[in-house]
Amino acid sequence: MHAILILASLLVLPAGADVFRHGRFEQSFTSSRNYTDPLAVQLTVEFKSQSGLEQTVPAFWAGGRTWTVRVSPEQSGRWSYRSTSSDPGMDGKSGDFQVRNYTGSNPLYRRGAPRVIPGNRYFTHADGTPWFWLACTGWNSALRSTDTEWKQYLADRAAKRFTAIQFVIHAPWRAGREDENGQVTFTVTDGLRINPAFFDRMDRKMDQLNDAGLAGVPVLLWALTSKDKESPGATLSDVDAARLAGYMVARYSAHHVLWLLAGDGNYAGPNAERWRKIGRAVFPQGQFRRPVSLHPGGRQNPWPDLKDEPWLDFLTFQTGHGSNQEKWKWNATAGTALGYNLLPPRPSIDAEINYEGHLSYHHKTEINADAVRLAAYYSLLNGTPAGLTYGAHGIWWWGRKPEAPLDHANTGIALPWQQYLNYPGAQHMKILRDIFDTFSWWTLQPDRTLLAAEPATPDYVSYPMPAWSPAEKFALLYLHGGAPAVLNLSRFGPNSKASWIDPRTGARSPAQFGSSANVEMRTPGQGDWLLFIQ
Repeated sequence: MHAILILASLLVLPAGADVFRHGRFEQSFTSSRNYTDPLAVQLTVEFKSQSGLEQTVPAFWAGGRTWTVRVSPEQSGRWSYRSTSSDPGMDGKSGDFQVRNYTGSNPLYRRGAPRVIPGNRYFTHADGTPWFWLACTGWNSALRSTDTEWKQYLADRAAKRFTAIQFVIHAPWRAGREDENGQVTFTVTDGLRINPAFFDRMDRKMDQLNDAGLAGVPVLLWALTSKDKESPGATLSDVDAARLAGYMVARYSAHHVLWLLAGDGNYAGPNAERWRKIGRAVFPQGQFRRPVSLHPGGRQNPWPDLKDEPWLDFLTFQTGHGSNQEKWKWNATAGTALGYNLLPPRPSIDAEINYEGHLSYHHKTEINADAVRLAAYYSLLNGTPAGLTYGAHGIWWWGRKPEAPLDHANTGIALPWQQYLNYPGAQHMKILRDIFDTFSWWTLQPDRTLLAAEPATPDYVSYPMPAWSPAEKFALLYLHGGAPAVLNLSRFGPNSKASWIDPRTGARSPAQFGSSANVEMRTPGQGDWLLFIQ
Protein backbone atom coordinates (compact mmCIF):
# COMPACT_ATOMS: atom_id res chain seq x y z
CA MET A 1 0.00 0.00 0.00
CA HIS A 2 2.85 2.39 0.85
CA ALA A 3 4.45 1.70 -2.54
CA ILE A 4 1.22 2.67 -4.32
CA LEU A 5 1.02 5.96 -2.43
CA ILE A 6 4.65 6.78 -3.20
CA LEU A 7 4.09 6.01 -6.90
CA ALA A 8 1.03 8.23 -7.08
CA SER A 9 2.93 11.09 -5.49
CA LEU A 10 5.68 10.88 -8.12
CA LEU A 11 3.34 10.98 -11.10
CA VAL A 12 2.06 14.54 -10.53
CA LEU A 13 4.68 16.90 -9.17
CA PRO A 14 4.97 20.66 -8.68
CA ALA A 15 7.07 22.99 -10.83
CA GLY A 16 10.79 22.34 -10.86
CA ALA A 17 10.44 18.74 -9.68
CA ASP A 18 10.93 15.55 -11.70
CA VAL A 19 8.07 13.76 -13.41
CA PHE A 20 7.86 10.44 -15.19
CA ARG A 21 7.39 10.12 -18.93
CA HIS A 22 3.64 9.58 -19.61
CA GLY A 23 2.93 10.89 -16.11
CA ARG A 24 1.59 14.41 -15.47
CA PHE A 25 3.37 17.70 -14.92
CA GLU A 26 1.35 20.52 -13.35
CA GLN A 27 2.06 24.25 -13.02
CA SER A 28 -0.16 26.96 -11.51
CA PHE A 29 -0.34 30.68 -12.28
CA THR A 30 -1.87 33.63 -10.41
CA SER A 31 -3.97 36.21 -12.23
CA SER A 32 -3.59 39.94 -11.70
CA ARG A 33 -7.21 40.34 -10.60
CA ASN A 34 -10.49 38.51 -9.98
CA TYR A 35 -12.83 37.82 -12.91
CA THR A 36 -16.60 37.61 -13.07
CA ASP A 37 -16.29 35.15 -15.98
CA PRO A 38 -13.04 33.19 -15.54
CA LEU A 39 -13.80 31.11 -18.67
CA ALA A 40 -13.21 34.25 -20.75
CA VAL A 41 -9.57 34.45 -19.65
CA GLN A 42 -7.13 33.10 -22.22
CA LEU A 43 -4.08 31.21 -20.96
CA THR A 44 -2.06 28.72 -23.00
CA VAL A 45 1.33 27.25 -22.23
CA GLU A 46 3.85 26.10 -24.81
CA PHE A 47 5.91 23.10 -23.72
CA LYS A 48 9.10 22.10 -25.51
CA SER A 49 11.33 19.06 -25.01
CA GLN A 50 15.10 19.23 -25.38
CA SER A 51 14.77 17.32 -28.66
CA GLY A 52 12.38 19.94 -30.06
CA LEU A 53 8.98 18.31 -29.51
CA GLU A 54 6.43 21.10 -28.94
CA GLN A 55 2.94 21.01 -27.47
CA THR A 56 0.68 23.99 -26.72
CA VAL A 57 -1.79 23.28 -23.92
CA PRO A 58 -4.71 25.39 -22.62
CA ALA A 59 -4.81 26.05 -18.87
CA PHE A 60 -7.98 25.88 -16.77
CA TRP A 61 -9.38 28.01 -13.98
CA ALA A 62 -8.78 26.27 -10.65
CA GLY A 63 -10.74 28.74 -8.49
CA GLY A 64 -10.11 32.24 -7.15
CA ARG A 65 -7.17 33.82 -8.97
CA THR A 66 -5.47 30.49 -9.79
CA TRP A 67 -5.12 28.93 -13.23
CA THR A 68 -3.40 25.58 -13.75
CA VAL A 69 -1.94 23.75 -16.73
CA ARG A 70 -1.24 20.02 -16.97
CA VAL A 71 0.76 18.13 -19.57
CA SER A 72 1.73 14.49 -20.06
CA PRO A 73 5.27 14.56 -21.50
CA GLU A 74 5.97 11.84 -24.04
CA GLN A 75 9.75 12.18 -24.07
CA SER A 76 12.31 11.96 -21.31
CA GLY A 77 14.87 14.70 -20.70
CA ARG A 78 14.67 18.41 -19.96
CA TRP A 79 11.44 20.27 -20.84
CA SER A 80 10.78 24.01 -20.78
CA TYR A 81 7.54 26.00 -20.84
CA ARG A 82 6.36 29.54 -21.48
CA SER A 83 2.88 31.00 -20.97
CA THR A 84 0.78 33.32 -23.12
CA SER A 85 -2.21 34.98 -21.48
CA SER A 86 -4.71 37.80 -21.79
CA ASP A 87 -3.98 38.49 -18.09
CA PRO A 88 -0.67 40.33 -17.57
CA GLY A 89 -0.02 38.53 -14.29
CA MET A 90 0.09 35.18 -16.08
CA ASP A 91 1.68 36.18 -19.38
CA GLY A 92 5.28 35.34 -20.24
CA LYS A 93 5.92 33.02 -17.30
CA SER A 94 8.56 30.36 -17.95
CA GLY A 95 10.31 27.46 -16.31
CA ASP A 96 11.62 23.97 -16.88
CA PHE A 97 11.44 20.46 -15.44
CA GLN A 98 13.09 17.08 -15.88
CA VAL A 99 11.28 14.01 -17.25
CA ARG A 100 12.55 10.55 -16.34
CA ASN A 101 11.64 7.17 -17.80
CA TYR A 102 8.99 5.29 -15.85
CA THR A 103 10.19 1.98 -14.40
CA GLY A 104 7.01 0.53 -12.87
CA SER A 105 4.46 -1.98 -14.19
CA ASN A 106 1.47 0.28 -14.94
CA PRO A 107 0.85 -0.24 -18.70
CA LEU A 108 -0.46 3.28 -19.22
CA TYR A 109 2.64 4.91 -17.77
CA ARG A 110 4.98 2.32 -19.26
CA ARG A 111 3.60 2.34 -22.82
CA GLY A 112 1.65 5.61 -22.98
CA ALA A 113 -1.99 6.55 -23.35
CA PRO A 114 -4.30 4.89 -25.91
CA ARG A 115 -4.44 6.59 -29.29
CA VAL A 116 -5.62 6.04 -32.84
CA ILE A 117 -3.11 5.85 -35.68
CA PRO A 118 -4.84 7.12 -38.85
CA GLY A 119 -5.90 4.17 -41.00
CA ASN A 120 -6.02 1.71 -38.08
CA ARG A 121 -9.21 0.03 -36.89
CA TYR A 122 -7.83 -0.54 -33.38
CA PHE A 123 -6.17 1.47 -30.61
CA THR A 124 -2.50 1.44 -29.68
CA HIS A 125 -0.42 2.72 -26.81
CA ALA A 126 1.98 5.58 -27.56
CA ASP A 127 4.74 3.02 -28.20
CA GLY A 128 2.64 1.24 -30.88
CA THR A 129 1.55 -1.74 -28.78
CA PRO A 130 -2.10 -2.65 -29.53
CA TRP A 131 -4.47 -1.64 -26.72
CA PHE A 132 -7.68 -3.62 -26.27
CA TRP A 133 -10.67 -1.51 -25.17
CA LEU A 134 -12.44 -3.51 -22.45
CA ALA A 135 -14.43 -0.92 -20.56
CA CYS A 136 -16.90 -1.23 -17.71
CA THR A 137 -19.93 1.07 -17.71
CA GLY A 138 -19.93 3.09 -14.51
CA TRP A 139 -21.95 6.08 -15.64
CA ASN A 140 -22.45 7.29 -12.04
CA SER A 141 -19.38 5.61 -10.58
CA ALA A 142 -17.06 8.62 -10.28
CA LEU A 143 -19.94 10.89 -9.26
CA ARG A 144 -21.57 8.82 -6.54
CA SER A 145 -18.75 6.68 -5.12
CA THR A 146 -16.84 7.38 -1.94
CA ASP A 147 -13.06 7.18 -2.14
CA THR A 148 -13.14 3.73 -0.54
CA GLU A 149 -15.79 2.48 -2.95
CA TRP A 150 -13.96 3.91 -5.95
CA LYS A 151 -10.72 2.17 -4.99
CA GLN A 152 -12.56 -1.13 -4.51
CA TYR A 153 -14.25 -0.82 -7.88
CA LEU A 154 -11.05 0.08 -9.74
CA ALA A 155 -9.08 -2.73 -8.09
CA ASP A 156 -11.76 -5.26 -9.02
CA ARG A 157 -11.95 -4.14 -12.65
CA ALA A 158 -8.17 -4.08 -13.02
CA ALA A 159 -7.97 -7.59 -11.58
CA LYS A 160 -10.55 -8.74 -14.15
CA ARG A 161 -8.35 -7.25 -16.87
CA PHE A 162 -10.64 -4.41 -17.84
CA THR A 163 -8.67 -1.58 -19.42
CA ALA A 164 -11.07 1.39 -19.07
CA ILE A 165 -14.00 2.84 -17.13
CA GLN A 166 -16.78 4.61 -19.04
CA PHE A 167 -18.48 7.30 -16.94
CA VAL A 168 -20.24 10.67 -16.87
CA ILE A 169 -17.89 13.39 -15.67
CA HIS A 170 -20.52 16.04 -14.94
CA ALA A 171 -23.60 16.56 -12.77
CA PRO A 172 -26.42 17.07 -13.30
CA TRP A 173 -27.33 14.55 -15.97
CA ARG A 174 -30.39 12.39 -16.56
CA ALA A 175 -29.58 9.75 -13.94
CA GLY A 176 -27.52 11.86 -11.54
CA ARG A 177 -28.35 15.34 -10.33
CA GLU A 178 -25.26 15.87 -8.11
CA ASP A 179 -22.14 14.13 -6.89
CA GLU A 180 -21.68 12.20 -3.66
CA ASN A 181 -21.03 15.44 -1.75
CA GLY A 182 -24.00 17.30 -3.23
CA GLN A 183 -21.83 19.32 -5.63
CA VAL A 184 -22.78 20.17 -9.24
CA THR A 185 -20.45 20.86 -12.13
CA PHE A 186 -21.98 24.11 -13.35
CA THR A 187 -24.88 26.52 -13.02
CA VAL A 188 -26.52 28.76 -15.61
CA THR A 189 -28.58 31.16 -13.47
CA ASP A 190 -26.53 34.21 -14.49
CA GLY A 191 -24.55 32.69 -17.35
CA LEU A 192 -22.43 29.54 -17.39
CA ARG A 193 -20.52 29.24 -14.11
CA ILE A 194 -18.04 26.46 -13.29
CA ASN A 195 -17.83 24.98 -9.78
CA PRO A 196 -14.14 24.22 -9.07
CA ALA A 197 -15.03 22.30 -5.86
CA PHE A 198 -16.73 19.65 -7.98
CA PHE A 199 -13.59 19.18 -10.03
CA ASP A 200 -11.23 19.16 -7.06
CA ARG A 201 -12.93 15.92 -6.03
CA MET A 202 -12.92 14.63 -9.62
CA ASP A 203 -9.17 15.27 -9.88
CA ARG A 204 -8.62 12.66 -7.20
CA LYS A 205 -10.89 10.18 -8.98
CA MET A 206 -9.06 10.65 -12.26
CA ASP A 207 -5.64 10.24 -10.66
CA GLN A 208 -6.70 7.02 -8.95
CA LEU A 209 -8.23 5.70 -12.17
CA ASN A 210 -5.01 6.03 -14.15
CA ASP A 211 -2.87 4.88 -11.24
CA ALA A 212 -4.90 1.64 -11.28
CA GLY A 213 -3.83 1.11 -14.91
CA LEU A 214 -7.26 2.00 -16.28
CA ALA A 215 -7.99 4.61 -18.94
CA GLY A 216 -10.91 6.96 -18.46
CA VAL A 217 -13.73 7.22 -21.00
CA PRO A 218 -15.63 10.29 -19.73
CA VAL A 219 -18.81 11.64 -21.29
CA LEU A 220 -18.47 15.41 -21.48
CA LEU A 221 -22.07 16.38 -22.35
CA TRP A 222 -24.95 13.95 -21.72
CA ALA A 223 -27.41 14.64 -24.53
CA LEU A 224 -30.59 12.85 -23.44
CA THR A 225 -32.56 14.64 -20.76
CA SER A 226 -35.73 14.32 -18.70
CA LYS A 227 -38.60 16.72 -18.08
CA ASP A 228 -36.24 18.59 -15.71
CA LYS A 229 -33.97 19.50 -18.66
CA GLU A 230 -30.86 18.82 -16.65
CA SER A 231 -28.48 17.31 -19.24
CA PRO A 232 -26.10 19.91 -20.69
CA GLY A 233 -25.73 18.22 -24.07
CA ALA A 234 -29.47 18.68 -24.65
CA THR A 235 -30.17 22.07 -23.06
CA LEU A 236 -27.09 24.31 -23.22
CA SER A 237 -26.51 26.53 -26.22
CA ASP A 238 -23.82 25.47 -28.70
CA VAL A 239 -21.48 28.10 -27.23
CA ASP A 240 -22.03 27.19 -23.58
CA ALA A 241 -21.88 23.44 -24.31
CA ALA A 242 -18.52 23.95 -26.01
CA ARG A 243 -17.23 26.14 -23.15
CA LEU A 244 -18.22 23.54 -20.53
CA ALA A 245 -16.72 20.63 -22.48
CA GLY A 246 -13.62 22.66 -23.30
CA TYR A 247 -13.03 23.35 -19.62
CA MET A 248 -13.08 19.62 -18.82
CA VAL A 249 -10.82 18.80 -21.76
CA ALA A 250 -8.28 21.40 -20.59
CA ARG A 251 -8.42 20.01 -17.05
CA TYR A 252 -8.04 16.31 -17.90
CA SER A 253 -6.24 15.91 -21.24
CA ALA A 254 -3.00 15.19 -19.40
CA HIS A 255 -4.74 12.13 -17.94
CA HIS A 256 -5.03 8.97 -19.99
CA VAL A 257 -8.53 9.35 -21.37
CA LEU A 258 -10.61 8.79 -24.50
CA TRP A 259 -13.38 11.37 -24.80
CA LEU A 260 -17.06 10.81 -25.48
CA LEU A 261 -18.11 14.32 -26.44
CA ALA A 262 -21.78 13.51 -25.78
CA GLY A 263 -23.87 10.65 -24.44
CA ASP A 264 -27.09 8.97 -25.59
CA GLY A 265 -27.92 11.64 -28.14
CA ASN A 266 -29.32 11.64 -31.66
CA TYR A 267 -26.52 13.18 -33.73
CA ALA A 268 -27.79 12.40 -37.23
CA GLY A 269 -29.58 14.44 -39.87
CA PRO A 270 -30.48 17.98 -38.75
CA ASN A 271 -28.84 17.36 -35.34
CA ALA A 272 -25.43 16.76 -36.88
CA GLU A 273 -24.65 20.44 -37.40
CA ARG A 274 -24.87 21.20 -33.67
CA TRP A 275 -22.30 18.52 -32.92
CA ARG A 276 -20.06 19.58 -35.77
CA LYS A 277 -19.92 23.07 -34.26
CA ILE A 278 -19.37 21.86 -30.70
CA GLY A 279 -16.76 19.30 -31.74
CA ARG A 280 -14.76 21.84 -33.74
CA ALA A 281 -14.89 24.37 -30.89
CA VAL A 282 -13.80 21.89 -28.20
CA PHE A 283 -11.17 20.14 -30.34
CA PRO A 284 -9.78 22.76 -32.76
CA GLN A 285 -7.48 21.57 -35.52
CA GLY A 286 -3.81 21.73 -34.63
CA GLN A 287 -4.39 21.38 -30.87
CA PHE A 288 -3.31 18.22 -29.07
CA ARG A 289 -6.21 15.94 -28.22
CA ARG A 290 -6.92 12.52 -26.83
CA PRO A 291 -9.11 10.25 -29.05
CA VAL A 292 -12.68 11.54 -29.46
CA SER A 293 -16.07 10.08 -30.34
CA LEU A 294 -19.77 10.41 -29.42
CA HIS A 295 -21.96 7.85 -27.65
CA PRO A 296 -25.20 7.49 -29.67
CA GLY A 297 -28.63 6.32 -28.60
CA GLY A 298 -29.69 2.71 -28.99
CA ARG A 299 -29.32 1.17 -32.46
CA GLN A 300 -28.45 4.49 -34.08
CA ASN A 301 -25.85 5.14 -36.76
CA PRO A 302 -24.99 8.87 -36.89
CA TRP A 303 -21.59 8.39 -38.51
CA PRO A 304 -22.37 8.93 -42.23
CA ASP A 305 -23.26 12.54 -41.31
CA LEU A 306 -20.13 13.06 -39.18
CA LYS A 307 -17.46 10.82 -40.71
CA ASP A 308 -15.45 13.69 -42.19
CA GLU A 309 -15.18 15.67 -38.96
CA PRO A 310 -11.49 16.28 -38.18
CA TRP A 311 -12.02 15.68 -34.45
CA LEU A 312 -13.68 12.25 -34.86
CA ASP A 313 -11.15 9.50 -34.08
CA PHE A 314 -13.27 6.40 -33.43
CA LEU A 315 -16.89 5.25 -33.76
CA THR A 316 -19.18 3.90 -31.07
CA PHE A 317 -22.53 2.13 -31.18
CA GLN A 318 -25.12 1.08 -28.62
CA THR A 319 -26.66 -2.31 -29.41
CA GLY A 320 -28.77 -1.88 -26.29
CA HIS A 321 -30.82 -3.93 -23.89
CA GLY A 322 -33.41 -5.80 -25.91
CA SER A 323 -33.95 -9.50 -26.59
CA ASN A 324 -36.11 -9.82 -29.71
CA GLN A 325 -35.01 -10.82 -33.21
CA GLU A 326 -34.78 -7.21 -34.37
CA LYS A 327 -32.30 -6.37 -31.61
CA TRP A 328 -30.16 -9.44 -32.26
CA LYS A 329 -30.22 -8.89 -36.02
CA TRP A 330 -28.94 -5.34 -35.54
CA ASN A 331 -26.28 -6.63 -33.14
CA ALA A 332 -25.19 -9.34 -35.58
CA THR A 333 -25.39 -7.58 -38.95
CA ALA A 334 -25.30 -3.82 -38.28
CA GLY A 335 -23.75 -2.19 -35.19
CA THR A 336 -19.97 -2.33 -35.42
CA ALA A 337 -20.22 -3.68 -39.00
CA LEU A 338 -21.55 -0.27 -40.02
CA GLY A 339 -18.45 1.32 -38.55
CA TYR A 340 -16.15 -1.26 -40.12
CA ASN A 341 -17.55 -0.54 -43.58
CA LEU A 342 -17.40 3.26 -43.23
CA LEU A 343 -14.35 5.06 -44.60
CA PRO A 344 -11.91 6.36 -43.59
CA PRO A 345 -11.06 3.35 -41.37
CA ARG A 346 -11.44 3.90 -37.64
CA PRO A 347 -11.89 1.72 -34.53
CA SER A 348 -15.55 0.71 -34.13
CA ILE A 349 -16.76 -0.07 -30.59
CA ASP A 350 -20.02 -1.37 -29.13
CA ALA A 351 -19.96 1.00 -26.16
CA GLU A 352 -23.22 -0.24 -24.64
CA ILE A 353 -24.02 -3.93 -24.94
CA ASN A 354 -26.91 -5.28 -22.90
CA TYR A 355 -26.33 -4.77 -19.18
CA GLU A 356 -26.21 -7.84 -16.98
CA GLY A 357 -29.10 -7.78 -14.47
CA HIS A 358 -31.01 -5.12 -16.45
CA LEU A 359 -34.53 -5.97 -17.62
CA SER A 360 -34.85 -6.76 -21.32
CA TYR A 361 -37.00 -4.10 -22.94
CA HIS A 362 -38.92 -6.77 -24.86
CA HIS A 363 -39.43 -9.70 -22.50
CA LYS A 364 -39.04 -7.96 -19.11
CA THR A 365 -36.71 -10.68 -17.86
CA GLU A 366 -33.23 -10.06 -16.45
CA ILE A 367 -30.41 -10.10 -18.99
CA ASN A 368 -28.05 -12.93 -18.07
CA ALA A 369 -24.43 -13.79 -18.82
CA ASP A 370 -25.36 -15.82 -21.90
CA ALA A 371 -26.95 -12.73 -23.50
CA VAL A 372 -23.96 -10.61 -22.46
CA ARG A 373 -21.54 -12.98 -24.20
CA LEU A 374 -23.77 -13.17 -27.27
CA ALA A 375 -23.82 -9.38 -27.62
CA ALA A 376 -20.08 -9.12 -26.92
CA TYR A 377 -18.89 -11.66 -29.47
CA TYR A 378 -21.35 -10.50 -32.12
CA SER A 379 -20.02 -6.96 -31.80
CA LEU A 380 -16.37 -7.98 -31.64
CA LEU A 381 -16.42 -10.22 -34.71
CA ASN A 382 -18.72 -7.97 -36.73
CA GLY A 383 -15.68 -5.77 -37.45
CA THR A 384 -12.03 -5.56 -36.44
CA PRO A 385 -12.25 -6.35 -32.71
CA ALA A 386 -10.96 -3.11 -31.19
CA GLY A 387 -12.91 -3.87 -28.00
CA LEU A 388 -16.26 -3.38 -26.29
CA THR A 389 -17.94 -2.02 -23.15
CA TYR A 390 -19.55 -4.30 -20.56
CA GLY A 391 -22.23 -3.09 -18.17
CA ALA A 392 -24.05 -4.31 -15.06
CA HIS A 393 -27.29 -2.82 -13.78
CA GLY A 394 -26.33 -1.72 -10.26
CA ILE A 395 -22.85 -0.61 -11.28
CA TRP A 396 -23.83 1.89 -13.95
CA TRP A 397 -26.38 3.40 -11.55
CA TRP A 398 -24.13 2.99 -8.47
CA GLY A 399 -26.94 2.02 -6.16
CA ARG A 400 -26.50 1.34 -2.46
CA LYS A 401 -29.95 -0.14 -1.92
CA PRO A 402 -32.41 -2.02 -4.13
CA GLU A 403 -34.17 0.59 -6.28
CA ALA A 404 -34.99 1.56 -9.84
CA PRO A 405 -32.46 4.06 -11.21
CA LEU A 406 -33.56 7.68 -11.50
CA ASP A 407 -35.69 8.23 -14.64
CA HIS A 408 -35.13 4.58 -15.65
CA ALA A 409 -38.08 2.76 -14.09
CA ASN A 410 -38.36 0.32 -16.99
CA THR A 411 -34.86 -1.06 -16.40
CA GLY A 412 -35.87 -2.92 -13.23
CA ILE A 413 -34.69 -2.84 -9.64
CA ALA A 414 -30.94 -2.39 -9.35
CA LEU A 415 -29.24 -4.10 -6.42
CA PRO A 416 -26.32 -2.46 -4.56
CA TRP A 417 -23.34 -2.09 -6.90
CA GLN A 418 -21.01 -4.42 -4.96
CA GLN A 419 -23.32 -7.36 -5.63
CA TYR A 420 -22.64 -7.08 -9.37
CA LEU A 421 -18.85 -7.10 -9.25
CA ASN A 422 -18.59 -10.87 -9.59
CA TYR A 423 -21.59 -11.50 -11.79
CA PRO A 424 -20.78 -14.28 -14.30
CA GLY A 425 -20.75 -11.93 -17.28
CA ALA A 426 -18.07 -9.75 -15.68
CA GLN A 427 -15.93 -12.81 -15.02
CA HIS A 428 -16.48 -13.91 -18.63
CA MET A 429 -15.09 -10.57 -19.81
CA LYS A 430 -11.79 -11.45 -18.14
CA ILE A 431 -11.87 -14.80 -19.90
CA LEU A 432 -12.63 -13.03 -23.20
CA ARG A 433 -9.58 -10.81 -22.71
CA ASP A 434 -7.42 -13.81 -21.79
CA ILE A 435 -8.56 -15.65 -24.93
CA PHE A 436 -7.93 -12.70 -27.24
CA ASP A 437 -4.46 -12.17 -25.81
CA THR A 438 -3.43 -15.59 -27.16
CA PHE A 439 -3.54 -14.37 -30.77
CA SER A 440 -3.11 -11.16 -32.75
CA TRP A 441 -6.73 -10.02 -32.37
CA TRP A 442 -6.11 -6.69 -34.14
CA THR A 443 -5.44 -8.56 -37.43
CA LEU A 444 -8.92 -10.14 -37.52
CA GLN A 445 -11.61 -8.91 -39.87
CA PRO A 446 -15.14 -10.17 -40.59
CA ASP A 447 -15.22 -12.80 -43.33
CA ARG A 448 -18.46 -14.65 -43.97
CA THR A 449 -16.88 -16.65 -46.83
CA LEU A 450 -15.67 -18.95 -44.04
CA LEU A 451 -19.25 -20.24 -44.14
CA ALA A 452 -20.12 -22.62 -46.97
CA ALA A 453 -23.59 -21.07 -46.99
CA GLU A 454 -25.56 -18.50 -45.03
CA PRO A 455 -28.43 -19.79 -42.87
CA ALA A 456 -31.54 -20.23 -45.06
CA THR A 457 -33.84 -18.77 -42.39
CA PRO A 458 -31.57 -16.89 -39.98
CA ASP A 459 -32.22 -17.10 -36.28
CA TYR A 460 -30.23 -14.13 -35.02
CA VAL A 461 -29.83 -15.72 -31.60
CA SER A 462 -27.97 -18.56 -33.34
CA TYR A 463 -26.15 -16.66 -36.03
CA PRO A 464 -22.60 -17.87 -36.80
CA MET A 465 -20.00 -15.09 -36.60
CA PRO A 466 -16.75 -15.82 -38.50
CA ALA A 467 -13.60 -13.70 -38.62
CA TRP A 468 -10.32 -14.22 -40.45
CA SER A 469 -6.77 -12.90 -40.13
CA PRO A 470 -5.30 -12.48 -43.62
CA ALA A 471 -1.98 -11.45 -42.10
CA GLU A 472 -1.54 -14.51 -39.86
CA LYS A 473 -3.85 -17.07 -41.50
CA PHE A 474 -6.10 -17.99 -38.60
CA ALA A 475 -9.84 -17.94 -38.14
CA LEU A 476 -12.09 -17.39 -35.13
CA LEU A 477 -15.77 -18.31 -35.24
CA TYR A 478 -18.44 -17.76 -32.61
CA LEU A 479 -21.29 -20.29 -32.58
CA HIS A 480 -24.29 -19.87 -30.31
CA GLY A 481 -27.41 -21.89 -29.64
CA GLY A 482 -26.23 -25.35 -30.66
CA ALA A 483 -27.14 -25.03 -34.35
CA PRO A 484 -24.55 -26.67 -36.65
CA ALA A 485 -22.58 -24.50 -39.06
CA VAL A 486 -21.28 -25.65 -42.45
CA LEU A 487 -17.84 -24.14 -42.90
CA ASN A 488 -15.80 -23.52 -46.02
CA LEU A 489 -12.33 -24.68 -45.01
CA SER A 490 -10.78 -24.70 -48.48
CA ARG A 491 -8.19 -22.10 -47.46
CA PHE A 492 -6.78 -24.41 -44.75
CA GLY A 493 -4.19 -27.05 -45.57
CA PRO A 494 -3.91 -30.65 -44.32
CA ASN A 495 -1.71 -29.60 -41.40
CA SER A 496 -4.18 -27.06 -40.04
CA LYS A 497 -5.30 -27.43 -36.46
CA ALA A 498 -8.50 -26.42 -34.73
CA SER A 499 -9.67 -26.15 -31.15
CA TRP A 500 -12.91 -25.42 -29.35
CA ILE A 501 -12.75 -22.69 -26.70
CA ASP A 502 -15.35 -22.47 -23.96
CA PRO A 503 -16.07 -18.72 -23.47
CA ARG A 504 -17.31 -19.41 -19.92
CA THR A 505 -14.03 -20.97 -18.74
CA GLY A 506 -11.41 -20.46 -21.44
CA ALA A 507 -10.84 -24.23 -21.57
CA ARG A 508 -9.76 -25.65 -24.93
CA SER A 509 -10.32 -29.03 -26.56
CA PRO A 510 -9.30 -30.39 -29.98
CA ALA A 511 -11.73 -29.95 -32.88
CA GLN A 512 -11.72 -32.40 -35.78
CA PHE A 513 -12.75 -31.32 -39.26
CA GLY A 514 -11.22 -33.88 -41.63
CA SER A 515 -10.08 -33.13 -45.19
CA SER A 516 -13.30 -32.06 -46.89
CA ALA A 517 -13.58 -28.44 -48.02
CA ASN A 518 -17.11 -28.04 -46.63
CA VAL A 519 -17.51 -29.38 -43.12
CA GLU A 520 -20.46 -29.37 -40.75
CA MET A 521 -19.25 -28.39 -37.29
CA ARG A 522 -21.29 -28.99 -34.15
CA THR A 523 -20.31 -27.49 -30.83
CA PRO A 524 -19.00 -29.97 -28.26
CA GLY A 525 -21.62 -28.97 -25.67
CA GLN A 526 -24.57 -26.77 -24.95
CA GLY A 527 -24.49 -23.02 -25.19
CA ASP A 528 -21.97 -20.89 -27.07
CA TRP A 529 -18.48 -21.81 -28.24
CA LEU A 530 -15.53 -20.33 -30.08
CA LEU A 531 -13.78 -22.28 -32.82
CA PHE A 532 -10.13 -21.36 -33.47
CA ILE A 533 -8.47 -22.65 -36.67
CA GLN A 534 -4.92 -22.08 -37.90
